[in-house]
Amino acid sequence: MEWVLAEARPGDYDEIIAVVDDWWGRPVAGSLPRLFLDHFHRTSLVARDSGGGLAGFLVGVLSPSRAGRAYIHFVGVSPGARGTGLGRRLYQEFFALAREAGCVGAGAITAPVNAASIAFHRSMGFTVTGPVEDYDGPGRHMMVFDRVL
Repeated sequence: MEWVLAEARPGDYDEIIAVVDDWWGRPVAGSLPRLFLDHFHRTSLVARDSGGGLAGFLVGVLSPSRAGRAYIHFVGVSPGARGTGLGRRLYQEFFALAREAGCVGAGAITAPVNAASIAFHRSMGFTVTGPVEDYDGPGRHMMVFDRVL
């Protein structure tokens, strides 16, 4: 399967937010405020299929506070494109973008119950720590991923 990957644009937000809850099968849209594509679209990616439909996206940032660090905030792959390597390709493109900008490491997080995400991040070379108690506030434990670029 072929995809066209491109830098995200602020205007991509409406299309992404319209599908994330369906793609996850539960409400997750609250974890992706518009500000991410308004302010970090240059470090975020969208993937489109040959017909121009949204197949996936990655919202990433280069940390303004931690020199040399990149962070992957939110990634989605449409149910029809799962298992095809698109998620891996989005991560690889983001890693290349981050390295080009001088980053030497990348991080991400997920909920401890998200076994698929934990396995994927391990397969991408991330170390996994956790669950880290109260990482996102009281009772919100998270798995923390770290990878050398």
